[in-house]
Amino acid sequence: MFKPWSRLVGMLALAGLCATSALAADTTSAAAAVSGSAFGPTDPDFGPAFTFRGYTYPNQKAFIDSGRRCSTRHVDEAEERAVDDAWRSWRAERLSQGQLVGLRPAASVTVPVWFHVINNGSGIANGDIPQSQIDAQMAVLAAAYGGAGSPFMFQLAGVTRTTNASWYTATPGTTAESQMKSTLRQGGPETLNIYSNNMGDGLLGWATFPSDYSSKPQMDGVVILYSSVPGGTATPYNLGDTGTHEVGHWMGLYHTFQGRCTRRGDQVSDTPAERSPAYGCPTGRDSCTRQAGVDPILNFMDYTDDACMIEFSDGQVSRMDLMHQQYRTP
Repeated sequence: MFKPWSRLVGMLALAGLCATSALAADTTSAAAAVSGSAFGPTDPDFGPAFTFRGYTYPNQKAFIDSGRRCSTRHVDEAEERAVDDAWRSWRAERLSQGQLVGLRPAASVTVPVWFHVINNGSGIANGDIPQSQIDAQMAVLAAAYGGAGSPFMFQLAGVTRTTNASWYTATPGTTAESQMKSTLRQGGPETLNIYSNNMGDGLLGWATFPSDYSSKPQMDGVVILYSSVPGGTATPYNLGDTGTHEVGHWMGLYHTFQGRCTRRGDQVSDTPAERSPAYGCPTGRDSCTRQAGVDPILNFMDYTDDACMIEFSDGQVSRMDLMHQQYRTP
């Protein structure tokens, strides 16, 4: 799930991103102290120990895994395999029943969207973003998923506005998050609920995976920093791609750096392996030199700047489609 304003879930089942200009500056400084460049470790140990915001981490890997950059629970190899095995079993069962499991045509599936604006009072400064920015965020989703040839179209079903100081700063796993979602959430597994607030801990957003729905349906959805929507103030994460990234997790995608330089990676064969998140837009970065391809810094599921993110791979589109058929199609 996140970014330096974070995007952390891909490695996470609560997926997400981390951010704020201050956090970006702090994390860049911390990384520089470790390796001389912002989160681009090349040594197998991910550098020496360092301290960030009062916490001491043994290396950069531990820092990333901790969720401080973006919050969400880490998806380890065992869980990753379990999800993959469940998908294989589901597919085998469908095929045994004569129900062909194939990819659906582009723009053939409408995803209803409820957008929940959590604010601390009236006005954009208090998180009460206008309808124009909600419409702009919907347009960004349409462009990203439509441009990739995915089957998904997003249709705004409704907007709610809630003034609640506790929910306004809710973070993953808190009572405030649970109360917010249990009160406002609409629809079933097929309905995308997006919550915007001014989350703390320097986060950009987080999301749940489709495989989480059966055990905690009331927690399903995506939460984004209100200032990350198009026209917001979370530069360079204010073009709406925090939403794109988090919805990718909601559809079943991991971060491109899931699994780091292992062959399993993010379970998508056409996204090159990546040792750690990329920030900014580091063209030509190659953190897994023994694996083919340079790092997928242009991919929506990395942590690069919004302006750098422009694509989903064909393999990611296929994974989202099949995960949606398995978990989100009533």
